[in-house]
Amino acid sequence: MSDRLSVFKTYKLYVGGKFPRSESGRVYEVTDAKGNWLANAPLSSRKDARDAVVAARKAFGGWSGATAYNRGQVLYRVAEMLEGRREQFVREVAEAEGLSKSKAAAVVDAAIDRWVWYAGWTDKIAQVIGGANPVAGPFFNLSSPEPTGVVAVLAPQDSSFLGLVSVLAPVIATGNTAIVVAAEKAPLPALSLAEVLATSDVPGGVVNILSGRTAEIAAPLAAHQDVNAIDLAGADEELAKELEIAAADNLKRVLRPQAVDWAETPGTERMTAFLETKTVWHTTGALGAAGSSY
Repeated sequence: MSDRLSVFKTYKLYVGGKFPRSESGRVYEVTDAKGNWLANAPLSSRKDARDAVVAARKAFGGWSGATAYNRGQVLYRVAEMLEGRREQFVREVAEAEGLSKSKAAAVVDAAIDRWVWYAGWTDKIAQVIGGANPVAGPFFNLSSPEPTGVVAVLAPQDSSFLGLVSVLAPVIATGNTAIVVAAEKAPLPALSLAEVLATSDVPGGVVNILSGRTAEIAAPLAAHQDVNAIDLAGADEELAKELEIAAADNLKRVLRPQAVDWAETPGTERMTAFLETKTVWHTTGALGAAGSSY
């Protein structure tokens, strides 16, 4: 028999590229699908939510200003790191969602593939939804997408990893920064994803991950004046209505909860939901006596 002591993992929040404990000092028990104890997760407070917003805003300029190609490289690096820790995520997803090892492996593989899929979109989405507009006059009229800003994301409650990746990756792929509220009953895959992000090339503050009571954390995020948008994927109907009302105070973009099969191939909707369109007018010039123009 081994005389080693069990080494239990300490899960922490991920804010500004660091791993703090909750400001409140609180934790809550996370159990598997059968009710067996798995870990103590941080129970985030309103102060933690405000700290995450500050970190996300600080990181926004650098991340949104990076080239789309560079963002794609960074996201692909995250997929590489996820692949290297595949077995850990298979175990955590199996425990969180009550799946067999083979089904959990399929979910994790789909999540990694989903991350690669969004990495490939970073330098293509502008060509799909932007372009030159026809105008009646001697002008160029060009429309191009720009990130909305700081986005609060309520991760799906029914898909602790694939759903999480499906709502987070499109937000940061398009240059936004994110505050993620992990699935309340199954936060461990999200908190482990934070470790992957910290050891990849994603700048600190681009993604901030909080665990705890969804309603408690989401309320200050929805009302926060420096949050530009919110994805309500993880909110029930009653909570979503309350958060929409709070979000209206500073005209946040709101993506309402909807029935989604996370295993289906996504479209571009979750990317375009958090993009603004900038249109630029520029006069054309005349060349030569003939008056030809460009």
